Amino acid sequence: MGKYTIRVVTGDSLLAGSCNQVQLWLVGEHWEADLGKKLRPMRRGTEFKVRVPLHLGRLPLVKLLKDEHLGDFDWFCKWISVRGPGTNGEALFPCYCWVQGSGIVCLPEGTGEGGGATRGAAGRGGRRRKRGGSDAVIDDQSLFKTHREQEIQKRKRMYRWGSWKDGLILPVAGRTPWDLPKNERFQEDKDFDFSFSLAKALEGLVLKGTLELTNPVKRPEDFKRIFPSAKTALAEKVNSWKDDALFGYQFLSGANPMLLRSSSLPAWLVLPPGMEDLKTQLEKELQAGSLFEADFLLDGVKLNVIILKQQYVAAPLVMLKLQPDGKLLPMVIQLQPPHHGCPTPMLPSNPPMAWLLAKTWVRSSDFQMHQLQSHLLRGHLMAEVISVATMRTLPSLHPIYKLLIPHFRHTMEVNIPARSNLVSRWGIFDLGVSTSSGGHVDILQRAIACLTYHSLCPLADLADRGLLDVKASLGQDALRLWGIISRYVEGMVGLFYMTDEAVRDDPELQAWCREITETGLQGARDRGFPVSLDTRVQLCHFVTMCIFMCPGQHASAHLGQLDWYSWIPNGPCTMRKPPPVSKDVTEKDIVDSLPTAHQVHMQKTFTKFLGRRQPIMVALGQHKERYFSGPQPQAVAAVDQEIEARNAGLQLPYEYLRPSMVENSVTI
Repeated sequence: MGKYTIRVVTGDSLLAGSCNQVQLWLVGEHWEADLGKKLRPMRRGTEFKVRVPLHLGRLPLVKLLKDEHLGDFDWFCKWISVRGPGTNGEALFPCYCWVQGSGIVCLPEGTGEGGGATRGAAGRGGRRRKRGGSDAVIDDQSLFKTHREQEIQKRKRMYRWGSWKDGLILPVAGRTPWDLPKNERFQEDKDFDFSFSLAKALEGLVLKGTLELTNPVKRPEDFKRIFPSAKTALAEKVNSWKDDALFGYQFLSGANPMLLRSSSLPAWLVLPPGMEDLKTQLEKELQAGSLFEADFLLDGVKLNVIILKQQYVAAPLVMLKLQPDGKLLPMVIQLQPPHHGCPTPMLPSNPPMAWLLAKTWVRSSDFQMHQLQSHLLRGHLMAEVISVATMRTLPSLHPIYKLLIPHFRHTMEVNIPARSNLVSRWGIFDLGVSTSSGGHVDILQRAIACLTYHSLCPLADLADRGLLDVKASLGQDALRLWGIISRYVEGMVGLFYMTDEAVRDDPELQAWCREITETGLQGARDRGFPVSLDTRVQLCHFVTMCIFMCPGQHASAHLGQLDWYSWIPNGPCTMRKPPPVSKDVTEKDIVDSLPTAHQVHMQKTFTKFLGRRQPIMVALGQHKERYFSGPQPQAVAAVDQEIEARNAGLQLPYEYLRPSMVENSVTI
């Protein structure tokens, strides 16, 4: 018996409200009370008071029902809060989703409950529910078990696994964004920004097409005159693309720093007679532990034909040395795997134009690997696997669901157009990238074969690649970011899982892990991904990996595009001539190998569109949704300040993993 104050909060978008009436129930430990209140959630916040003539006790659940007598108008409910007896001040019932149809929606209190022997509803005793004058004692555990099972069954119908290409990890089912559940769709502000920016980019691509005919490219510097670089501080410095130190720096902290590893002089590096001095230098660097390599998975991939013109890509091997001052310098470039008639490796001592062309071939190959392996696969498709598996196996009451759900915002809707418009038949890649028309699938299949659990965890990945002791901004910032995510996850997991047995006995948690490894990743156990979680340490590590992949991995691959690819010779989307067989290279040979003006304009247009800073951006850890009751973590601010102070002393500042620059989810 007591007086309750209920606040119902609607979403911020223009169409979030509904003219349908909504009925509410308070579900307590002892009784269930129909508030008899028919509210219309047209405004952002509605508050009312009600007196309940029953002793409800603790309130684990609120139920609501949307009336459809005047038609069905969807309603986006943020949350409901209740103040009164049994709420310990205030009880928060998060929703953050669209209420559709006429079914009853159950909103559990925001503390969160695990599916196994965790703290929470299990073991708290029974509750009396009154329906039409009859009493029944129903156990809390039974109530939540039924609610969880019904929610998961509904979600499995809504979130189905699809297929894209043979040999690839699974996407969500759906060919257009309209096939997705409404909760995964863009809201009005994001939808307007995305559509308007895309239309503006396409308009510019069409209207400026005449420049491609009236301004022929005769020298590499003409690219800057015809297609000015994006106005970022780093993009201006990339114009010094001929510098060996800048070429080497990109393997450590550029747009795609995922290929570099310590070297043991690979057998496929073939040095012809006359290069004994180079071999001696390589062996000396090897003994000193300063020899590194970057190898590419591009040998034999299918090549694109654009407007009846064959396109080309190299499969280079680059050997580099790390100097005491921290500079990484190339020592030799082998453009193709050794075979009969293969040209000799290129050296820094070769004629300047021959050496520059060799580096340009490497940068073009790196563009392919960056866009497909580092950006699409590791940044987008992995986040989609994690999000779909989570929606299919973890109910909204589960603490791991609450930890992960802020990092899935917009991911599915972004990925469906990427598959259907960017890397599809007659998509953007087909029109301008050398490895499209089937080559992109070859690369993704090879990249998936190399996608190990270790490679997604910065500490293990850096150790495996021999980079743990190398002072590079990416490695330092990745470990910082992993650290703050890990500490937050450990703190939250510790609240809900008191023992390792509680982890092992949580069937929902185990189903989630299997869904990711066996279904979404198509059987990745042989690559180190777990199929079960047996300890709290193992659980924390796996959840940290999932969170780090969604914002962190994507940010490191996404944010550098404008900086490093605005100057086209530093990252050509395609090459129009085969790799050189002679060191007699002229400036005209370089220009003739680079993309056409039309291809360049297309690359710059979509690099600018996809690589731009998002106007509607939620930084890491700054989401407003309160899925848990209690204070939210603020640990990212200190790391942000550390990186800002570090960057102030760098000629080439690295900001791609700075928390204030990292978006909370994959949204572009």
